[in-house]
Amino acid sequence: MKPSNFRLCALALAISAPVYAQQTIEEIRVTADFRAANLNELATSATVIDERTIKSRGAEHLAQILNIAPNVNFSAGASRGRFFQIRGIGERSQFVEPVNPSVGLLVDGIDLTGLGGAATTLDIAQVEILRGPQGTLFGANALAGLINMVSGTPTETFSGEVAATLGDYNTRTTSGVLSGPLSDTVSARLALEQHRSDGYQDNAYLDTDDNARIDEQTARAKLRWQPASDMTLDITGLYVNADNGYDGFSLDNTRSTLSDQPGHDRIETLAGSTRLELGLNDRLKMVGLISHATSDTEYGYDEDWAYPGLCEDFSCVVKDEQGQEVQYYGYNSIDNYQRDIDNTTVDLRLVSSTQAGSLGWVAGVYYRDQAEALYRQQTYLAEDFTSEFSAENTAVYGQLDIPLAAKLTLVTGLRYEERSASYRDSDGANFAPGDDMLGGKVSLEYQASDNSLLYGLISRGYKAGGFNSDSAIPFDDREYQPEFLMNIELGTKFAALDNTLTASLALFYQDRDDIQTKQSFVTTIEGENCPCDFSDYTTNATSGSAYGLETELNWQISDALAVFSSLGLLRSEFDDFISYAHAQADQDTGEPYDLSGHDLPHAPSYQFTLGGEYYFTDQWFARIELEGKDSFYFSSRHEAQSDAYELINARIGYNAEHWQLALWARNLTDEDTQVRGFGSFGNDPRKGYATEPYYQFGEPRVVGLSGEYRF
Repeated sequence: MKPSNFRLCALALAISAPVYAQQTIEEIRVTADFRAANLNELATSATVIDERTIKSRGAEHLAQILNIAPNVNFSAGASRGRFFQIRGIGERSQFVEPVNPSVGLLVDGIDLTGLGGAATTLDIAQVEILRGPQGTLFGANALAGLINMVSGTPTETFSGEVAATLGDYNTRTTSGVLSGPLSDTVSARLALEQHRSDGYQDNAYLDTDDNARIDEQTARAKLRWQPASDMTLDITGLYVNADNGYDGFSLDNTRSTLSDQPGHDRIETLAGSTRLELGLNDRLKMVGLISHATSDTEYGYDEDWAYPGLCEDFSCVVKDEQGQEVQYYGYNSIDNYQRDIDNTTVDLRLVSSTQAGSLGWVAGVYYRDQAEALYRQQTYLAEDFTSEFSAENTAVYGQLDIPLAAKLTLVTGLRYEERSASYRDSDGANFAPGDDMLGGKVSLEYQASDNSLLYGLISRGYKAGGFNSDSAIPFDDREYQPEFLMNIELGTKFAALDNTLTASLALFYQDRDDIQTKQSFVTTIEGENCPCDFSDYTTNATSGSAYGLETELNWQISDALAVFSSLGLLRSEFDDFISYAHAQADQDTGEPYDLSGHDLPHAPSYQFTLGGEYYFTDQWFARIELEGKDSFYFSSRHEAQSDAYELINARIGYNAEHWQLALWARNLTDEDTQVRGFGSFGNDPRKGYATEPYYQFGEPRVVGLSGEYRF
């Protein structure tokens, strides 16, 4: 770690300021667990990002706020950050095969795991991020952790909000929220938003500046029925329609591309959930959740990142090793993936109350039905490719909270899950894998006081196995096995100074068996001199490990001043992995590349945020944030890395009783960041297709003016 970065991290842990007349920090309730609990009573490493923080950044998508959470990362390769990683574990892309995500994504109880493009932030009250395997709580799709997005709740009195934003790159956003009672027992909430932007890429060949446009509509509706004090029925509807452009990579590694057929990143999701909470007696309630989501997605891009005439007039003549001139010719190819995805989940559980000194328990059953149909068009395919995939997950789970003493509780959880899948495609591949998986946890929790928790946790997570459909992949690598993760964690959470300061600290060690990691082969198509045929596949590395630290601090120093900070430190590596597909492996001799001891991809060694908000008067306020992240490898396939960075985000505004007007900026100093990268091939005929790294850049400086009226 560079000295300057170390000092920034140290500063994030040691904020001091004079103490004025104080007010307490509002209690934060986490709803993702079996029982809603105060964040300071939850015995796992977790971050909650509230609505105020989301609005302070002008964030319209989950990826624009994830860097706040320690040891949480994302990858793009699309118009938005679609894939998430926690503690260096998570997927980074999807092409032909269905993926088994490592990070679960719930939106108001709707399972949108693997569909990160739909994670818009309209009317989101808070985002809950649980780090570490959630083997008891969520099962096969939460090996690394869980992201739970919770929107606003219907209110018992009429209220609402209208808002608008104008910003750089022709950004314009309008939204509205209306909430209130429909009767004595029924209340409802409706939220609508339209968000548009030209995006942050130019196309020099087509002379356009909206080839990476953002065009997103979101609608959320909620209905709550409370006919009695012990019964609540919540019905939620969600509609997301994104028609975004995608033209992310340039041969020159700039924000100006040369594509003649810029791509797109589209998703239309219609989803809903029904949640029933029914008290059976004073000590027992039943919770039932049913959700369904239908998503149509289309993802396509210009594979050559150029136009057909790039090599006219002998502009692609390169000298070989013998000094002889060789003429290279550009290729022209597109790749397009259309998917129809249906996902249904049913979760039924009995939950006992947690009275002091008494046994608490949870028992439940879970069912998930997933179907995915793919239609792929690619220039060099002899015919269009189709596939059909389906999977069923069935699980039983339980948890016991055993009081050992007045302040000491032993919590044990167990989940057994069966998964059966079926896959077939137009190339004749046919797979029917099945897995039996077991996860759970044991934690010892010491509630030293109402505001102080010490805990030790051992948890086990799992992820289902799968298959590789491409017949070019060696037979031994066509199927891969489930992955398992053992997590050991020690943590503390506490509040101090009359609840004006809250802090948390977690130390963890993770041991992974049969790591599922993506690899690929790059070959030359007959008749072309480009490396333009890619065969992606997933294989099991033998093992890996990670250890680190996560800490957060929030301090309401006075009525006028609040400060906050977070820090994540991570060391992750393959313990034993010999790769035959790495860019530095010798394909001619068959000599592999040893990745043992190598960092895992998308696993920066540090992340931090540091900031504060100050009210100059009762109305005028300012907020500033500094966030930073170390460099990280993009893939286990090559050695390309991102750059380390520090970004400044700021907001200044006027807040009246019913309205607010604010000027905000993300990435105020206009730093270049990379959110996706390749380093195992060359794509530029002007350089003889020499292997070099290519990057997709994150947001540049974006400045906006937002106004809202509340009633």
